[in-house]
Amino acid sequence: MLKLDRTDRRILTLLQEHGELSNLELAERIGLSPSPCSRRVKALEEAGLIRGRVTLLNPDALNLKLTAYIHVTVDKHTPEQLATFSEAIRQIPEVLECALITGNDADYQLTVMVPDMDHYQAFLLGKLTRIPGVRGVRSSFVLQQIKQQTALPLDHLEGA
Repeated sequence: MLKLDRTDRRILTLLQEHGELSNLELAERIGLSPSPCSRRVKALEEAGLIRGRVTLLNPDALNLKLTAYIHVTVDKHTPEQLATFSEAIRQIPEVLECALITGNDADYQLTVMVPDMDHYQAFLLGKLTRIPGVRGVRSSFVLQQIKQQTALPLDHLEGA
């Protein structure tokens, strides 16, 4: 891993909070000239610390009002079954996250976002339960989002 100094950590923090910053704006905020700032960002990208930059959309403004956390069990735990499920899930746009999990009565946890319960039912019956090997589904629905962030914690890198 690339050894990160205070300036690198500041660059990562600012880019996580404000991915739209131009190199000039970023350089001004961290107190570097544009060329060294650009070189540092490029080095962070090449080291794999920056995967990309995205624009975060407002789900409410797009009428995506219902978020569900879904636990899915599959009937077989073979590499082929896991690969089949994983590939099918990657093709479904309503699934924002999917993790293979342990310590629960499920094999996978999904985060799904849809406009409403009718769309959820269509997703569940028309897509999720049609994936070969899906044996069981348990859903929980978000009543209120208390915290949601995309920025990763970097405090553990202090002094690194």
